[in-house]
Formats: sequence, C-alpha cells, structure tokens
Amino acid sequence: MQQDERSGLLFALAGFAFLSVGDAIIKTMAGAWPPTGVAALRYTLGAIGLGVLLYRREGAGGFRLPRPGVQLMRGAGVAFATLCFFSAVFVMPLATATAIVFTSPMLTAVLAIVMLGEESRKETWISLVTGFAGVMLVLRPDPADFDWSALLPLGSAIGMSFVMIGNRMSARLASPLAMQFSIASIAAPILVTAALLGVASGLPELAIGWPQWHVALRCAVVAVTATTAHWLVYLGTTRAGAATVAPMTYVQMLVATLLGIVLFGDIPDWQTLVGAALIIGAGLYLWNAGRLQSAKISP
Repeated sequence: MQQDERSGLLFALAGFAFLSVGDAIIKTMAGAWPPTGVAALRYTLGAIGLGVLLYRREGAGGFRLPRPGVQLMRGAGVAFATLCFFSAVFVMPLATATAIVFTSPMLTAVLAIVMLGEESRKETWISLVTGFAGVMLVLRPDPADFDWSALLPLGSAIGMSFVMIGNRMSARLASPLAMQFSIASIAAPILVTAALLGVASGLPELAIGWPQWHVALRCAVVAVTATTAHWLVYLGTTRAGAATVAPMTYVQMLVATLLGIVLFGDIPDWQTLVGAALIIGAGLYLWNAGRLQSAKISP
C-alpha cells in the first residue's frame, strides 16, 4: 500500500511538472504566431491523437458522449481557459499567470454551491477572499492605468472551474481516455472558430498565416506533453487517491517559477511571491477543510 501511494505521488508530481513544461513551450511562441492559432492547432492535434488512441482501445463505441450538454460545458470551458491562459503567458511572466490560475479551486467550490447544490461552508468563503487578496497582490492593479490583459489568467481560472464542475457531473460515465477525447474534440472546433474570427477582425496581432515548421512542432510537443501529464496525474490518482494527490498540483507553481527564471529571466518580486503564497495557502486550506469534512462523514 505504501509503495502504491509513493509511486502515485511520483506519477502526479511528474504530471503536474509536465504541465508547466508545456506552458513554458507555449510562451516561447510569443510573437511567432497569435495565441488563437497556437490554441487551435494544439487542441486540433490533441483531438486527432486522442481520437486515434480511443478508436484503437475502445472502437467506435468509445466516441459516444455521455450527457452531451455537460461535455459541451467542459469543452467550451477548456477552450475559454486555454485562450485566456495562452494569451496571458504571451504578455506576462509564466509564474504570475500560473499563480492566478490557481484560484480555480476556490471558484470551483463557489460554483459547486450554485450548480451542484453543495453546502455553503465558511471555509469556501475564507479561501475565496484570501485567494482574491493574493491576486490583488500579484496584479497590483492601478486604477489610473489598468491593463485589461491582467484579467486573462483570472478568465482562465473561471473557465477551468466550469471544466471541474463538468468533470464532477460526468464522473465515471466513460473511460478517462474517452473523457479526455470528448473535451479535446469539443474544444478544437471552438478554438478554430475563435482563430477564424480573429482573422476576420482585421487585427494584425490576430492575423494567422501558415505556421513555420518550428511553431507547428512546438504545438505538437505541447499536445503530447499535456496528454502525458493528464495521464500521469490520472495514474497517480488511481494509486494514491485524489485527496492525497491534490496538493501536488502546486508543483506547477514551483516549476513555472523556475522555468520563468531560467528561460525568460522573469524573477518574481516579493509582492508576487507573497501573493502566490496566499493563493496557494487558500487552496491548501480549502483542500484540508474538505478532507476533514470527508473524514467526519465517513463511518
């Protein structure tokens, strides 16, 4: 049992680290291609790859979508989150964007009250207020000169919160591979549409030409690393349990900070570090409160 838990934690650790590696690769494409194009190509390649794997493992039956409305919410949520996050890392330090996205667990807890009828607990609101205070420290918004791009990672967190709610609403209705394919297959056409609308807008920063080979290659690498990361996290969860694995997600913050320093020279200042600590602390507080609540309920 201890061996399974240890290996589960290592799988989860590797998975969450891989996610930040993929994010760093995305940031290297800033200026080479618009974020709309990068997001569309990344998810199109991901959907094709997952579709091939799904057909080989489960046949045509694996493509049936359980609860289509919920799958649409998951796909649209991840499409919105991806557009916001890719745009964010193009214009701000990787660690800053990653820290703000970690408000997602707090936002998910609030959405669960509204959409799933879960109990409203004081811990949810304490973590939300603390996390919001951390966001304010990280962003340090100036009303006189506010940059709306600062809201992009918060938009990503909101999108991911809807994905998490959708995951809970469709849990165990299909295999993990089928659920990964369903979200990618819905996100891909939404992101392609967003990319085409960007071209139609006439904005030069959203103009999409034929990507250079290295851009396409990096999009493919990100699709592979992201799929691998999610699979590793799934393996970790099956071996160690979701509650044990959950805190490992904050490894992303550490890896993102290190990659930001090494690859981009983005050294976070003390306010960013304190704000990130508040956001992470709020998430861990909410996780621990949920764990204690589950322990009380369990016989």
